[in-house]
Amino acid sequence: MNPHTKLTETKANRSNPLGVTSVDRLLLQFTIPSIVAMLVSSLYNIVDQFFIGRSIGELGNAATNISFPLSISCVALALLFGVGGASSFNISMGKGEQETAVRYLGNAAVMLFGCGIILCAFSQLFLNPLLTFFGSPDAVLPYASVYTRIVSLGFPFLILTTGSAHLIRADGRPKLAMFCNLTGAVINTFLDALFVFGFQWGMAGAAAATVIGQIFSAGLSLWFLAHAQTVAIRRSHLTIRRDTLLRIVSLGMAPFSNQVAMMLVQIVMNKSLKYYGSLSVYGESIPIACAGIITKVNQVFLSFIIGISQGLQPIVSFNYGAKKYGRVKKAYLHAAAAGFVLALTAFILFQTIPRQIISIFGSGSEEYYRFAVRYFHIFLFFTFLNFLQPITSNFFTAIGKPKRGIFLSLTRQIIFLLPLLLLFPLFLGIDGIMYAAPIADLAAGVTAILMVANEFSRKHDETHSG
Repeated sequence: MNPHTKLTETKANRSNPLGVTSVDRLLLQFTIPSIVAMLVSSLYNIVDQFFIGRSIGELGNAATNISFPLSISCVALALLFGVGGASSFNISMGKGEQETAVRYLGNAAVMLFGCGIILCAFSQLFLNPLLTFFGSPDAVLPYASVYTRIVSLGFPFLILTTGSAHLIRADGRPKLAMFCNLTGAVINTFLDALFVFGFQWGMAGAAAATVIGQIFSAGLSLWFLAHAQTVAIRRSHLTIRRDTLLRIVSLGMAPFSNQVAMMLVQIVMNKSLKYYGSLSVYGESIPIACAGIITKVNQVFLSFIIGISQGLQPIVSFNYGAKKYGRVKKAYLHAAAAGFVLALTAFILFQTIPRQIISIFGSGSEEYYRFAVRYFHIFLFFTFLNFLQPITSNFFTAIGKPKRGIFLSLTRQIIFLLPLLLLFPLFLGIDGIMYAAPIADLAAGVTAILMVANEFSRKHDETHSG
């Protein structure tokens, strides 16, 4: 690299807002739209749950929970290429490598839509065996089949929209990323009311509303990606290159692994709830229906936390690439503080008004409410610590240390929760499923604290020794 090029890149780094604007201002600028975008994504599930619960009831609620692992797999693929592409893009831009950076955007966009098509085809071909594998009781299977067959048609659009939000945000346009998701959610909500309550289309109506909303969001996302503000994406950047793809995958593997872990846990949960529920006073369907609703309510809280971690990503990636380590640490600590306030608020709500929350999604028997309240109180007891793992895992990915991010993303779901889910019910029955979660949450939170403290200590020593 000649001196003139190096000087030009240095000036570009100094003038980039990510490197000079107040960290707190950047966090507000990037995290608020990210939170809104994540909330909107979670609203797709919540809105469907509301209309299905009100019109069909317990079996409909259980059906959406049975299909939920496929929704998680969509998010997993979106994060693999969305977060991986965005992190690679911002790190390269921080180093002044613009041509390399834009290639990450193009390759990520192609992979998002391509993987969506593959997942859609797989779901259509093996739908009923998949739903049975996910733990569907016989009474729930017809509802789950109708809903999932239609919803799966929207997988390419859902994955593209969710993943593109990260790419658009990395391009410095967080409000547009939010707008893409918000538009689809508004359309989905309106059509849900029309199709389910107006036309009486039931599960099929809720599913169709979801797909139509996703198509609109995907169209907007493609338009904004094609008209990036910091780089120009050309056709040549859409050609998949092995080195580019490997870098994207390496940096997207942590959030991808976390979602895959969630999917595996969800499948084990459904099977366990069905089996141990049948041995209890609750029966097969009540635990699955309640757990599905509560999982999606918890996803609303996690949308805030994941939104913070996603908004943190471009700030941390750019400044780490530009070697502004003080700004990196400050951004993480301030994001973690905001996460703690939100997590504490969620904890208070889950512990004080669980019956009121579950009642939003339709009525049920006294056993239905009893299980739901216990599930809120026990399973989500350590909610106030659940900001640590997502923010810290994404932090390691953002600074280009994917192995640590992957490990941390697996701690809560795979390393701690999954073994406990298999072990505790053997001694405690269905209550064992509930008690497994708070122990896993505590262990994952402590692990995150130790890992990030070690990272900051090492970076402090390296900076001062240098």
